[in-house]
Amino acid sequence: MNTYEQRVLQTCAQAGRILLESGAETPRIEETVEIIGKTAGVNVSCYVTLTAVFVSLADQPTTQLTKTKLGSFNLQKVDEINQLSRQFVAGDVDFDDVTQQVNAIDEYAIDFNWPTKIIGAGLVSVAPMLVFKATWPDLALAFFVGIAGYLVAQYVGRKATATPYAKEVAGGFTISLLAWLLIAAHLGTNAENIIVSSVMPLVPGVALTNSLREIMAGHMISGTVRALDALLIAAAIGGGVVLAATLVHFGTSL
Repeated sequence: MNTYEQRVLQTCAQAGRILLESGAETPRIEETVEIIGKTAGVNVSCYVTLTAVFVSLADQPTTQLTKTKLGSFNLQKVDEINQLSRQFVAGDVDFDDVTQQVNAIDEYAIDFNWPTKIIGAGLVSVAPMLVFKATWPDLALAFFVGIAGYLVAQYVGRKATATPYAKEVAGGFTISLLAWLLIAAHLGTNAENIIVSSVMPLVPGVALTNSLREIMAGHMISGTVRALDALLIAAAIGGGVVLAATLVHFGTSL
């Protein structure tokens, strides 16, 4: 393996890792990595699991292994890598540009500011209430309860990094507790509707959708593992909701 092939292998593995850690589905990662390699003139083969990206030279016994871990979703990074691969195929950029831009995307922390996140969490929490034909007070309460649950989940997620699903339990607990307390204070009319709407920012919708797409594409292992992780997240949220509701009802019955 010459120096150029080694650079192509490393760049492909890095692009695959970024896509995987940003929440892209397995078929998209493998296709994008192989397109980048073949456009660069190197025939590569890519295999992806939820914890590693394997990129191999098709005609040589050489494999680049990049270990990853399940993280948060960053669909903007996914879009930027996909757009970069399309530009490379179209000839708008050369391989040196691809390497530089992949490094830049990897190092750049693409994220929204906190005010945008908070408002987004509130709006996502309000949307299901429109389906329930909720009252205006419940609609407003869902906005603020959803924000509170999201903020608590983010805080716990930063503090309890070694405890899996702790932030989901904390977020569900906060939402359920606030909803039942607001109903007890006669500020709302339906605690169940408020809870169902307010947990929407915590629900792993993207992960569940990707798992179904992977299973339908024949990637049974990664699809099943991703679906199981999404179900565990949903169960953690539900556990927090039930725990808070049980405490409230037990307290009111005393």
